[in-house]
Amino acid sequence: MPKPTQFSEARKAFHVKLLAGPLTVSPSGVVSNADKDSKISVNIAKGIADLLKAETSGERKAGQTSGSQFEDICSGFVRNAFLQLGHLRPGDWDVHQVSGRNRLEIAKYEQYAHLVALDTAAKGNPALAAALGSDYTITPDIVVVRGLVSDEAINLKDLLVDDSVSKLASLRKANGGSPLLHASISCKWTIRSDRAQNARSEALNLMRNRKGRLPNIMVVTAEPLPSRLASIALGTGDIDCVYHFALYELQATVEALKLDDAAEMLSVMVDGKRLKDISDLPLDLAV
Repeated sequence: MPKPTQFSEARKAFHVKLLAGPLTVSPSGVVSNADKDSKISVNIAKGIADLLKAETSGERKAGQTSGSQFEDICSGFVRNAFLQLGHLRPGDWDVHQVSGRNRLEIAKYEQYAHLVALDTAAKGNPALAAALGSDYTITPDIVVVRGLVSDEAINLKDLLVDDSVSKLASLRKANGGSPLLHASISCKWTIRSDRAQNARSEALNLMRNRKGRLPNIMVVTAEPLPSRLASIALGTGDIDCVYHFALYELQATVEALKLDDAAEMLSVMVDGKRLKDISDLPLDLAV
């Protein structure tokens, strides 16, 4: 028997943590990520949970609690998997869940550092605050950050830079900038119309308010209904890609339940590379 791959093992560990936390099955057989008012949602979620060997039982937890746990578990998976790709994407990396819902979290990073001055100006000017609204405030669930590089590291193989050149390069630590936001990851335990819109609004705000390179903009979800996945996955221009917590199990369940329309919709999203499995995310970060 071939040795299991590291990512395969990491994916299993990811699901084990979900089964011990937010992914529960109620005594009536409804899985916590299902819409209990939708028979198809209930059936698909149950099929996925069965394939993941759900052995926990409990009532559905509050959405915020499930969402926070989902963010934490996703953050751990991305961190552990992505940091194994240093040979493909070298650098000083940090992956962490954003806590406290600091609305100026991204102002810690080079592309958005100017938002601090904007926020300060708005606080002192009610008219400006009213004009700006809150479009410039963005709170990612998970961030992937690259630290700046010293001249010693840049010049490791040859003398590439000194005080006469590259004075504004964002990656160069000597220029006194902030760490670089490489990716903003939004976690949606389930998808309703408002959550889909929130994810798109966050993405557009990241695009509009940046100075410099646009970070990767990704969404991870445990939503079982293909039609709701389509509301956020289809279309281009804002979100890079949507990643499902158990895409292979979702595909197998939809096929087993003979949900032809749902299967066709899934095929459109997957073939169009708008929906991928959680195990694809770390490698996409390495591009």
